[in-house]
Amino acid sequence: MSEQQTVKERTLPAQITLYYDVVSPEPRPAPLLVALHGYGASKWHATREAKLIAPEGFALASLQGPHQHLREPKIPGGPLRFGFGWLTNFRPEESIAVHHQALLNVIETLIAEGVADAQRIFLLGFSQSCALNYRFAFTYPDMLRGVIGICGGLPGDWESSGLYQETDAAVFHLAGTNDEFYPPSRVADYERQLRERAGDVEFRSYDAGHEIAPAMRADIREWLRQKSSG
Repeated sequence: MSEQQTVKERTLPAQITLYYDVVSPEPRPAPLLVALHGYGASKWHATREAKLIAPEGFALASLQGPHQHLREPKIPGGPLRFGFGWLTNFRPEESIAVHHQALLNVIETLIAEGVADAQRIFLLGFSQSCALNYRFAFTYPDMLRGVIGICGGLPGDWESSGLYQETDAAVFHLAGTNDEFYPPSRVADYERQLRERAGDVEFRSYDAGHEIAPAMRADIREWLRQKSSG
């Protein structure tokens, strides 16, 4: 190849398969809690948490992240494990688009099947999925009744992006005072920032690390019960 020849990058579309669990109660349609796991976990973890958190009578959906990676064995010499994530450093906007479209598809499918009440859709995210869920909630301001963020952050472009709109959806953000990734100094201004675009915002801190503590589960359950009534 001569020095004068240039290399041009091209793209091609590729389809991936995403997986999600559904728990469908009776009677239907029911309020729906869509739960998303953190980095390195799976839909199994999100389903377990959703079952522990949701009030009786809720439908549940747990979506698994699109990016698979290997994890170390639980015991030396044991089989390698796998986990899933939501974002990549390379072209993260493409991962955000996959996240948003997947949520739209899950929600629209469960409404069409009569599983979910379209007026009572709630979205929960832990750690990495938290900021992605906020991106979704404020990009589609009429889609959700409420959004819950646990031990996670706000979108990095919260102040600069023109995508985020005001919403009537309720917001509940939970933080751990011993969280090594999102310590009190990092999240201190979150409530004010969320109130820039949401009128119903609740922020609570807990004596917890980077985890979903029992007290958090109890408070989310009561919050869901209140916000889903009527």
